[in-house]
Amino acid sequence: MAAAATQTIRGYVELTKPRILLLVIFTGLPVMGMAAEGWPSAGFASLTLLGIALAAGAANALNCYIERDRDALMERTRTRPLPSQQLAPQAALAFGLILSVVSSALLYAVAGPVAAALGVASILFYVFVYTVWLKPRSSLNAVIGGAAGAAAPLIADAAVHGQVTAAGWILFAIIFFWQPPHVWAIALFRKEDYARAGIPMLPNVIGDQPTRWRMLWYTLALIPVTLAPLPLGLLGVPYGIAALALNAWFTWYIVRVLRERTEDAARGAFHVSLLYLFALFVAMLVDLVIR
Repeated sequence: MAAAATQTIRGYVELTKPRILLLVIFTGLPVMGMAAEGWPSAGFASLTLLGIALAAGAANALNCYIERDRDALMERTRTRPLPSQQLAPQAALAFGLILSVVSSALLYAVAGPVAAALGVASILFYVFVYTVWLKPRSSLNAVIGGAAGAAAPLIADAAVHGQVTAAGWILFAIIFFWQPPHVWAIALFRKEDYARAGIPMLPNVIGDQPTRWRMLWYTLALIPVTLAPLPLGLLGVPYGIAALALNAWFTWYIVRVLRERTEDAARGAFHVSLLYLFALFVAMLVDLVIR
């Protein structure tokens, strides 16, 4: 009995895609330190980030519900709770809807109406624009869909300032430009998986090498975006040095993907992209702490 209950709880947690949630929470944190009056209270920050995490978890759970049949066709997703029949689809739907309501109520109570509205918008965008409309129909899914994954800084910024400021938009843009090369790296070494599920990822539509070139273009476009906080005075020299080094590292790996043309290179770029984004936001936090 206890083992079954534990398995069920684990299934609900997996619906929220907890590894993605950690990244979402982390990307929402630095913008709070960019407020003119300094860091908000720990209680306010914690509850706001919890609301952001619950909104992202709601979107992920609803995504799992909608994509359960496609997930069953893909090696990387067939062990998720719904394809593996750990949970019933109706339970996953109810869970996603409950998280949507709870996250919206929490953000409204703690962070205000603008943050709550952005939280609701991020859920609706991820579920209806990305999951229902874009992903099964267009190879632009990784580009336009990136807006949903970049919502955390906007929500956190609105929570602190009552509106979205330059800080929120810049951090949003960093994640937005980072997402395509990150997703396309997966698409290169999981091409057959996506083809089996009928998802038109870029390598399946235009070919591998044109995809690799687009990964490089987005990576190069990302560089000035990551440096934008410096002239605005949002971050300082320590962050700038770290950003230049990290951009050089990430760009080198994407060039390697372009030159080697192997699945191993694409897999390496995928892992590097995660480390890159994590390290970039760590650099932001360190800069804010030592200023």
